Order: sequence, then C-alpha cells, then structure tokens
Amino acid sequence: MTRTTVQQEFWNWFSQHEKELFDFEVNQERIFDQLATELQKVDLDLTFEFGPRGARREFVISAGGIKRAFRSVSALAHAAPTLDRWHVTAFRPRRPLSNVVEFRGKRVDPQDVQFSLLDNGKVAGVYLFIPGFREDDIDLKQIGYLLLDEALGEYDVEARLGLIKMLSPETKTEVNRYPLFELPTRFDQLISQLGREHRA
Repeated sequence: MTRTTVQQEFWNWFSQHEKELFDFEVNQERIFDQLATELQKVDLDLTFEFGPRGARREFVISAGGIKRAFRSVSALAHAAPTLDRWHVTAFRPRRPLSNVVEFRGKRVDPQDVQFSLLDNGKVAGVYLFIPGFREDDIDLKQIGYLLLDEALGEYDVEARLGLIKMLSPETKTEVNRYPLFELPTRFDQLISQLGREHRA
C-alpha cells in the first residue's frame, strides 16, 4: 500500500466518522481510540488535538514533537479533502500564553518565566528560566517544552531552534532576559535576521 493510499484511507475514515468526531464529547474515549488507531496507520508517532466546538472545528495533526514524523504530518494535512465543518492544521500552532501550566502536580505561571535568545549566526537557541528549576527535575523540564510549544508552535520549536536549555532564574548568564510573552515577537525577528544574513 503506497503512502498516498494510506493518507486517502485515513481521510475516507475521517469523512465517514465526521459527525462522531465533530461531537466527540458524546463518546470521547471510544472515538479518540479509533482516531489514534487510524492515525498510527499513517505514522506511529502522529498525534492529534481538537479545537473548541463552533460552526467549524479545528483538527490539529501533530508529530508529538518528533522531528522524524514532520514529513508525515505535512503530507497528511496536504492530502486533506475540503471539509465544510473542519479546519485542518499541520503541527500544534502557537497559543496565547495565558494559562498556568500543570504537569504531574507541578504548576508554572508563564508570567513568572523569562527567556534569553541565543544567536550563533546560523541558528537560534533559547534559555528558559523557570522558578524552582533543577537539572534533575524532569517534570519542570517537560513544562518548559510545553510553554515553548505554546509560545512558538510545534514546527518552530523543532525545526528552527537549536540549543534549548532550562535554567533556574538564579543562574548567572551574560545574555539579556525578557518576559516569556515577548518570545514569539523576538524569535520571529531573530529568524528573519538570520535568514537575511544567510542570503547575504
């Protein structure tokens, strides 16, 4: 079975179950299990998200932060048919940094997080300063990645960031720090600048 056929099979299944997916709250566990199974027939690393219910609903196809699966995300989204009630999005998009992020009992307020952007002339990097962070704290590290995903979106975090380092706010560094909510704008400016330098 060719890749194109696998993608078409997925969208055929999606179209046939469109009503159940649109109203997934009715029987969420069952339809999500089925959807995950169908997505994994395309690529084992694909995951998904749904936007809030409205006249149209967003269906996000994600690689779960795994760069190897990016091509599968792009190809599947590109193969999507026109669906009147759906907006299909490739990769988790940027979201407003408004809510406290909770993970395994730990909470981080984005307003308490700072960042520094790094520029080696070729690729952008980032330091993320998270209150209470220790190098062995896997949970806070995961929260850091969730915050980056919200601020920059899945594609930019994986494809356009080089070094990513979580640090305690007490860590001394020689680069300027800014509030996390400024990251999208400053990141886009740096990427644009790097692109101009690369073309020069």
